[in-house]
Amino acid sequence: MIIGMDPHKRSATIEVIDQQATVLAKGTYATDNTGYAQMLRAGRAFPDRIWAVEGCNGIGKHIAHRLVHDGETVIDVPAKLSAQVRVFAVGNGRKTDPVDAHSVALVALRTPTLVRVTVDPDLQVLGMLADRRDELGRAKTQTVNRLHQLLMELLPGGAKRFLSVGQARALVATIKPRDIVGKTRRRLAVELIGEFETIEKKIKAIDKDLTELVTARGSTLLELHGIGPLGAARLLADVGDIHRFATRDRFASWNGTAPLDASSGQQQRHRLSRAGNRRINRTLHIMAVVQLRNRTEGRAYYDAKKAAGKTSMEAMRALKRRLSNVVYRRMVNDQNRREAASPEGHSGTTANSSVTDLTPDIGPSDKPQPGRATPQPKPHFPAAP
Repeated sequence: MIIGMDPHKRSATIEVIDQQATVLAKGTYATDNTGYAQMLRAGRAFPDRIWAVEGCNGIGKHIAHRLVHDGETVIDVPAKLSAQVRVFAVGNGRKTDPVDAHSVALVALRTPTLVRVTVDPDLQVLGMLADRRDELGRAKTQTVNRLHQLLMELLPGGAKRFLSVGQARALVATIKPRDIVGKTRRRLAVELIGEFETIEKKIKAIDKDLTELVTARGSTLLELHGIGPLGAARLLADVGDIHRFATRDRFASWNGTAPLDASSGQQQRHRLSRAGNRRINRTLHIMAVVQLRNRTEGRAYYDAKKAAGKTSMEAMRALKRRLSNVVYRRMVNDQNRREAASPEGHSGTTANSSVTDLTPDIGPSDKPQPGRATPQPKPHFPAAP
């Protein structure tokens, strides 16, 4: 039986269907302890059940993890797939909670390659710390921008672009305004410098924690030029089980570095993909930028593409695609080594999926690298027993 669920923050609508898509039961429940217990009891009335939850990496994460904790089998249904089913269903694509639950159940019934949700505590911790590190990075940028605004008004020409806490404090110490407006600006600048220093300390502490966690997991991603503690943690947390990608091409499609085929007639071309996991795409972009700033193999590869007639943007896209292959091969090797050393064997998949996991649109931007990593078969989880 498939139990399709349309989750919300305070409620969840479910629909139970069999292998013939016959509706057996439906209902809406609160997500508090009482409502969740009622929903779980209603679902357990059906043997051999599979819970299909929409958006297990988003709004459905909280309830999907509760179900897994209670021993239920849960699979992640990407919102894009359920939306496609809803559009072509009877009802002119009308969007209601029961319709959404029905669409989710149908997707799970007809798609045997959906990702099964498992809860890995180590990856959860990495994901939470990576999110917090991103928040602190944004807060630092906002604080520094506000500080530059005040310094521009206190000093002719303002301060230099890249400003440390010590440099900002020494600069403000030279300013002795006598008017009330200038004194207020100086006081606010001092407060911002204090906030800047606090954020810097928090960032250093989280980077230290991330480095220790990534290393303890047996990952060697930090050895790659251009990947720091945040990038390594983001890759591990979002990717989870790298073996769910049968080839490096599927991994590139999932992270958005594989270009999309935009050929028409005799014109053969590819264009930039806007799909895929944008956080991982950003990690690979940062890796590429760092490599371009130094004399690395990435820089040599980029220069070779430019010499072959590629534009700067085309060469950058090709470099990101190549770095995706490098990361994939490193993660495969790391996980193979970890599983060989662990008595528990295969660690399973994580609760991260995307519509590109299911229907990747792979377009080569470059010849494959030599020494290709040995692909592992992608686990196929049946949509129904």
